[in-house]
Amino acid sequence: AVPGRQAAFRQGLAAAVQYAKAVGCPRIHLMAGRVPMGADRAAVAGEMETTFIENLRYAADLLAQEDMIGLVEPINNRITDPRYFLNTPHQAAAILEKVGRPNLKLQLDLFHCQIMDGNLSHNLETYFPLIGHIQIAQVPGRHEPDSPGELNFPYIFELLESLGYTGYVGCEYAPKGDTLEGLGWLRSYWESRGLQHGGTSKAAK
Repeated sequence: AVPGRQAAFRQGLAAAVQYAKAVGCPRIHLMAGRVPMGADRAAVAGEMETTFIENLRYAADLLAQEDMIGLVEPINNRITDPRYFLNTPHQAAAILEKVGRPNLKLQLDLFHCQIMDGNLSHNLETYFPLIGHIQIAQVPGRHEPDSPGELNFPYIFELLESLGYTGYVGCEYAPKGDTLEGLGWLRSYWESRGLQHGGTSKAAK
């Protein structure tokens, strides 16, 4: 969304597509970028949105040739990145509507969504048709889902299932220990649902 950086965006996108093809990744996060240093957000918002929409249309058409999905992710500007341009799912949904390309979707990180707006159940239900990827972390510490915090992840996971979400859930958090230890919550969650490690039903075995 940064005016004057269109050529750099196209160059970066071309490289990202090559990497994604090499590893078999069908989705690419198209980052919005930051409000330029020293600029007033309100004063540059219109020009940045116009730039973002033009770049997203270009990206969508390029990604369509590779049967790929482009994702836009609102990132909170209260804690994580004060100058980030795209901050709420409402802003993202409005931009996606203006772009008008079916292979562009919303990457909804519940950590950022909770910090900016809360109201997660309603937001998940409202924006579900636009969602192409979900990311999770506990709030406010950005650690494992079972660490102390504001979010009730068993409830959220059941809500996602009831809505029919079949995609991946990205664990974008900072583990308190090592990575393997940091996935212990998932084993506990599977067991609470009567599942074996790997998410298969015990009854099926």
